[in-house]
Amino acid sequence: MSAAVVPEAERLARVALNRLGEPGETKMTGLVAELGPVRLYELLREERDLEGLLTDVAARLTAVDPVRELERADRLGLRFVVPGDDEWPTQLDDLAGAGSLHERGGVPVGLWVRGPFRLDALVKAVAVVGSRAATTYGDGIASAIAADVARAEHTVVSGGAFGIDRAAHRGAVSAGAPTVAVLACGADRVYPSAHQAMFEHIARDGAVVAEAAPGCAPHRIRFLARNRLIAALSRGTVVVEAAVRSGALNTANWTSRLNRPLMGVPGPVSSGASAGVHEQIRVGAMSLVTSGADVLEIVSGSGEHLVEPLRAEETARDRLTPRQRQVLDAVPAASGAGSDSIARTAGLGVREVAGSLVALEKTGLVEGGLDGWRLTALARP
Repeated sequence: MSAAVVPEAERLARVALNRLGEPGETKMTGLVAELGPVRLYELLREERDLEGLLTDVAARLTAVDPVRELERADRLGLRFVVPGDDEWPTQLDDLAGAGSLHERGGVPVGLWVRGPFRLDALVKAVAVVGSRAATTYGDGIASAIAADVARAEHTVVSGGAFGIDRAAHRGAVSAGAPTVAVLACGADRVYPSAHQAMFEHIARDGAVVAEAAPGCAPHRIRFLARNRLIAALSRGTVVVEAAVRSGALNTANWTSRLNRPLMGVPGPVSSGASAGVHEQIRVGAMSLVTSGADVLEIVSGSGEHLVEPLRAEETARDRLTPRQRQVLDAVPAASGAGSDSIARTAGLGVREVAGSLVALEKTGLVEGGLDGWRLTALARP
């Protein structure tokens, strides 16, 4: 159980409201923010219709026993983390000002958590999301980025789904780091069922998190509510492969609403799997990243994890002065030539050329012989 810094009445009220409403339903999160969970719980339980009978909402709340809900969750290895708890990830509070999408938004009433990883430790977290139908390219790059990020002690957050999500979790695990999976169903459930082994591993070292109450099934609207949590728990979001219509772009939208860094990995220009990412990069909504180093530079503090600009390897020619390059271009590659001949070709004075040839010989780019000067193998293309 979480540290009891939150009054028990409030925790129980939040449990009941969590069971009553859909995850992220704006009406519920808005009323909790306005009235407080205890007052809202009391008002809803006392609600009557025109005939004096309990309303449907009141009847449903009466049927919920929050104490038994917590006891059952404890047997399942779940804890209920709420605002005000020591473990509460305060970055979620930014959702209060992020508006709504698909009638979902606001700060969660509470979160169900399975696993030893504490949510307040998510001070350095990066979300890696993308297509369920990932290509081999996308799978590999997502795993590599997640591993790089995890080795730099940033926690990888994703949704536990097929494709890019799985690759992200796998990359973090390969780096020996905990990872966090945010589900659209109850934290006690396994969806997709093929990922049971993965979720068990995550629950041993990391955390499986859900806004939906234990036992709840995954529904489409719950995925949309879940996406805002992935974005809000993280310092920034990386999208690896997302078609024009993609749930990952919903997560990207929440990231932008929260004013967090949004990054995209480009794919082949002909790939439909990356079309959504390409469009977001094109309009400037996403920063282009190609590696974990790029991601770390964007999400880290000023001066941390700086990436050196890409440059071609320096050659002996790069260290020459402009005049020395001019002389070098006039030196023949096969048969030798005298200084005066090279000077005429270069359009320079003989004395200046002679000095440059001596300097070029020291760099190993030209060599002198009985028949004159010629390029060495080092200077040839």
